[in-house]
Amino acid sequence: MLTPDNAPTALAATSARDDPARGADAWPLRLAATAFAFLAFGLGGLWLRLAVFPPQRWLSTDPARRQQRARATIHHAFRRFIRLLVRTRVLTYEFEGIERLGRPGQMIVANHPSLLDVVFLIGHVADANCIVKHGLQRNAFTAGPVRSARYITNDASAAMVETAASVLADGQTLIVFPEGTRTPAGRMPIFHRGACAIALRGASAVTPVVIRMDPPSLTKGEPWYRIPRRRMHYRLTVGPDIDPAQWCEYPRPIAGRKLSEHLHRYFNMELSPDGSTGN
Repeated sequence: MLTPDNAPTALAATSARDDPARGADAWPLRLAATAFAFLAFGLGGLWLRLAVFPPQRWLSTDPARRQQRARATIHHAFRRFIRLLVRTRVLTYEFEGIERLGRPGQMIVANHPSLLDVVFLIGHVADANCIVKHGLQRNAFTAGPVRSARYITNDASAAMVETAASVLADGQTLIVFPEGTRTPAGRMPIFHRGACAIALRGASAVTPVVIRMDPPSLTKGEPWYRIPRRRMHYRLTVGPDIDPAQWCEYPRPIAGRKLSEHLHRYFNMELSPDGSTGN
């Protein structure tokens, strides 16, 4: 299944695959469009922080209501940003199985090849919580959205694990990138076990989302202006649910290791060109 708002994106995705030359042309225009998109993203973050979130806080004294409004604002802003990227021909994308995301207590686990991964997931999963890099809470462009939506920062503490588990137990959807940072180019993802500890403590289901990019871009250590010669195509695929309770008979450290091994096998198999597990 493609993106919900569907026909324009479906058409763009199909045309890029059927006619690769169309995605290879207009490199200067795509570079200019990419620069404009990054500028719009940064200014949009400041605008939300200074002009949108303060009035939202004044309209309600209920922290839960404030959080819901902030997350809805970010969700819609990210959806519009994705449309901007598509309409300016920076990229095309497809999202398979999106209808299975956003359930109460669901932990969405994704690999992290690109700077845009969190934008795609939050832009398509309404009212989701997310574990984000700790530094985003101090960044002038992202601090407002992170704090207003009460996203969880990955400070690698025991308190962070318990907080994340508690939001799942409360019925929130939680997006997690277990690598903690973007995947280095040419490598398979390596997940930290903190995500598994969170899942075993609070998740009703763990749902993997495999993110593929062709060609790769905006990877770890790569500047935004080094765009590929042809248009990027994103493909996000929702995998089958994993029930963390299947390992509940084991002591928690062993259960965490088994869940981690299961996730590594799944993502390695999905991302390997030959379908092997890489073991």
